[in-house]
Amino acid sequence: MDAAEPELVPEVFDQAIVAVSLFSGPDHRLVYRNEAFGKLFGRRALDLTAAEAFADERAEAFLTLMDQVYADGLARQVTAPRATVGTGPGAPGPRHFVYSCTRVRSRHGLGVLALGIDTTREVAAAERAEQLSRQRQQTLERYEALISAVSQMVWLLRPDGSMTELVEGWEDLTGAPWRSAMDPGWLELIHPRDAPELVRVWSRALSGTPTMFESTFRVLTASGEYRHVKVRAVPVLGTGDNGEQVAEWVGATADIEDQWRARLREQLLARVSAVPGHHLQGAFAAMAEAVVPELTDACAVFRLPQSDGLPSSGATIATRVASAARTGLPGLPALRSQSYQVGPVAREVIESGRPRLLTFAAGHPPEGVLPDVSLRWLAAARATSLVLVPILVDSAVVAFAAAAGCGDSPPPSAADIELLREVLQQAQRPLRNALEHQHTRRTALILQRAQLTPTPEVPGADLAARYQPASTTAEIGGDWYDAFFLPDGTLALAIGDIAGHDLTAATAMGQLRSMLRALAFNSNRPATPADILAQLDRVAEGLQVAPFVTLVHVHLTLRADGWHAVWASAGHPPPLLIPADGPARFLTGRRVDLPLCVDQDVARSVHRRILGPGDTLLLYTDGLVESHEAGLAEGMNRLAAAATANRHLPVEELCDELRRVGDRRDDVALLLFRPRL
Repeated sequence: MDAAEPELVPEVFDQAIVAVSLFSGPDHRLVYRNEAFGKLFGRRALDLTAAEAFADERAEAFLTLMDQVYADGLARQVTAPRATVGTGPGAPGPRHFVYSCTRVRSRHGLGVLALGIDTTREVAAAERAEQLSRQRQQTLERYEALISAVSQMVWLLRPDGSMTELVEGWEDLTGAPWRSAMDPGWLELIHPRDAPELVRVWSRALSGTPTMFESTFRVLTASGEYRHVKVRAVPVLGTGDNGEQVAEWVGATADIEDQWRARLREQLLARVSAVPGHHLQGAFAAMAEAVVPELTDACAVFRLPQSDGLPSSGATIATRVASAARTGLPGLPALRSQSYQVGPVAREVIESGRPRLLTFAAGHPPEGVLPDVSLRWLAAARATSLVLVPILVDSAVVAFAAAAGCGDSPPPSAADIELLREVLQQAQRPLRNALEHQHTRRTALILQRAQLTPTPEVPGADLAARYQPASTTAEIGGDWYDAFFLPDGTLALAIGDIAGHDLTAATAMGQLRSMLRALAFNSNRPATPADILAQLDRVAEGLQVAPFVTLVHVHLTLRADGWHAVWASAGHPPPLLIPADGPARFLTGRRVDLPLCVDQDVARSVHRRILGPGDTLLLYTDGLVESHEAGLAEGMNRLAAAATANRHLPVEELCDELRRVGDRRDDVALLLFRPRL
């Protein structure tokens, strides 16, 4: 311990309710003990060594502990109850106690301060009951506060409001002199967002029966930055005319910035590591939400159109794809793909790969840093600082985040900015996955659309088709439709769904569509749709094209009495007939045949229906009737009702209307056939 450190005045413990003793030098000579010490251990004579004052063999652990504390300066405590040793003059008999030892410097030189608290009553009560009473719990909490206080900044608050710093350190931490009272000037050093809660917690501790006070808040330090401190204080009760009264408060203040930051870092890294990697915009949104409000008041993410950052020349357009803000700030502008031309500041951040801090007058962000809609929000939120942080995936800047401090929030420190950068960079893996999913989705969609050829012109009938990809990144690839003429003029329709929603499913869809066309077109004999599905089942299973396929195949032939529809289904949702008049109804048949690639030996059914002028036949995939919120029956009823209500529409418009019935989280294919009047 440095000789320049303040000396402890042991007499401040004269009236303390805990036993206090001070030992000086390496032989631990007793130089001070208060009245509570005598009541617990008897009146041990001053100037005795600890070994002489506590001669009982059971005191060996206490003497060893004192040697360790004196040697390395680390405070130690023993919370398991110990029995009193020796029977010194005035000793009250066997007692139980717990104690702590702390190295201190006093006018007697370097020594060890020992604190003990009588727990005889508590030990006796513990033998009678399993649960601590409220009074015993408070006693233990007071003891813990006292034994931890002497190793930190320690202060004393008297009933008249005056304060004394027993173990100094406040001025070193804050650069401001110690104040003798908790006045408004003292609160000026507290972070403005923490001060109201601090006052509330302190007022609650004072009200009614005083209880232990504990609070964590930020203090303005001598360096101009805020640091987290933890304050813990315990009321020391004295006896007054009206019974027990608070004689004073003994408190300790500890700088816990490093511990707080380490915990926050672990918490935020864990949070951002859980960012979903299947949806790019969802991943960016989760990143913005992960850092608010712990690291910043608001955060917006701007995506760059190129995966490798800025182009070599020309302007770069960044698009706002996510935003989050703490409560109490104005509502965020809606995400409507707001884009802007990247200015010099953002360009520097992207090119250098390093964050950039901007500070400005409240509500006056610099022009050109962010799009106008964001600048208007920063003005309304009275922003005072802005940090632009690049977001990299495999060393390429794919986006950047703009983190804002608003109102009374101080600008972020260098440590804050570094932690923000580290947390955002932790999302590299889920972002990479999201980008790969997006690339896969784009490839699958291109393949899907390339194979979903336009429907042919049908004499005497109208035909329309739609394919609607899912709104989520991964859900695409399995649904398809087809329409073509057979050599004899029969119109063949097909619609199906392949298990899976990825590039593999899209590839399998193309193969299956081609095989169905070939089997239907090149049949050497008249073949029903059931015959063709049976052949397709054998080929798909033999070539292992797909593990599970549902499909409806329809043949339509125009005759004198109308269009004759013949179809077979492989486990697919039933066609919907929308009559020229009357309610729409599903053509379910007597049984539901198995999907393809399940059992080739089971015979397939053939269904028939004559369609008159104005009747409409709808083929669709399950995304139109299934949803995450409702059952299949409800979805089918909803589709039938929508079809009935809109059957007067032309088939192209009816297609557009009916595809809105489906759950946008799954892809949907539709085919509509209607004989003309």
